[in-house]
Amino acid sequence: MTTTTREATATSLLRFATAGSVDDGKSTLVGRLLHDSKSVLADQLEAVEHASRNRGQDAPDLALLTDGLRAEREQGITIDVAYRYFATPRRRFILADTPGHVQYTRNMVTGASTAELAVVLVDARNGVVEQTRRHAAVAALLRVPHVVLAVNKMDLVDYAEPVFAAIAEEFTVYAASLGVRDVVAVPISALAGDNVVEPSAHMDWYGGPTLLEHLETVPVGSDPSREPTRFPVQYVIRPQTEEHPDYRGYAGQLASGVLRVGDPVTVLPSGHTTTVAGIDALGGPTDVAWAPQSVTVRLAEDIDVSRGDLIAAAPAPVPTRDIEATVCHLNERPLRGGDKVLLKHTTRTVRALVKEISYRIDTETLERRGDATELTVNDLGHLVLRTAEPLALDDYSDNRRTGSFLLIDPADGATLTAGMAGEAFGTAGGEGDPDEEDWV
Repeated sequence: MTTTTREATATSLLRFATAGSVDDGKSTLVGRLLHDSKSVLADQLEAVEHASRNRGQDAPDLALLTDGLRAEREQGITIDVAYRYFATPRRRFILADTPGHVQYTRNMVTGASTAELAVVLVDARNGVVEQTRRHAAVAALLRVPHVVLAVNKMDLVDYAEPVFAAIAEEFTVYAASLGVRDVVAVPISALAGDNVVEPSAHMDWYGGPTLLEHLETVPVGSDPSREPTRFPVQYVIRPQTEEHPDYRGYAGQLASGVLRVGDPVTVLPSGHTTTVAGIDALGGPTDVAWAPQSVTVRLAEDIDVSRGDLIAAAPAPVPTRDIEATVCHLNERPLRGGDKVLLKHTTRTVRALVKEISYRIDTETLERRGDATELTVNDLGHLVLRTAEPLALDDYSDNRRTGSFLLIDPADGATLTAGMAGEAFGTAGGEGDPDEEDWV
């Protein structure tokens, strides 16, 4: 391995999320991962030991390293998404420990929305349950590239290989039906530390990597040159000073792809075409920028560009006011056909109308329930939306950044629904063409 390769490996970043049913041991696993990888400070461990003694426990409860809320510690469950940052000599990590309770499934959407890998825990005694399927469905819906099935509490089933093999096969078949292509199963005991960081002496029949070994070696990131170039404009910079009397730059973060000086681009939704005249980055001008850099782009033509516009290289998405999308409803308030909402896509927010709820997805069977009249909290479903202004969305399966959006309550600004343009799990969607124009 060359020096450059070693440096790249050591500084690469993996964002991953943990999920699973309540009491499957997610927080204990995360605590074990942090503890055994020497990522816990002495004062943190001392605080955990103190809290464990107060609860009458002889050994430190490693779950307390992530269950930070008082309500979580008292109930022994995870409510919020707990983010943790740690590193090994081979890789840096951002970990989102998401809740297991059904009523907090929406929090998994938050934790997994930017993840490149999801660790789904299963209690070896219970096997694959409905909430396991729900979390697998959310991971598939969010197009998380890699999934790890961690079969936990193997110590409570005498480290039996047939138990692990049956669970791994059932989950893998279900994940494949969702379109998940990369599933790795690892038998572990988070409480005892088996196969989390160190190989287990009790499972010599398992020849795969430990969980940490897999996290350190799984491919991360993507080649920006293979992605479509998308640059949402966040701010228009016009100093109009004596030094820069005619400067006009468009600041933002490159959502995907690579942008070079001289590249032909299209400004959406207007459709005007031009070329990139210059790129200003931190420290001065540059000839090239790649996602997720924040830069200021200068265009060759003096055209009208505003916040919320999208600068895109070919092939550019076609702006549309009619959007079909798979969604996860996040709010306690139901979402119904005919509701007026705000739709936030990248840096653009427009008015929109929920024309139709095409169907609700049963995460247990993946059946599409076409008789749904509303979506309640944690529901997965398919919507038809009509926006007041054209939006340039990619299909979510092609671009997670520019294919996603949020629906917002216009009355109080509350987030209602997370949306992903296109179909879920490669299935066909519902149809319908109501024509309400009073809102849009």
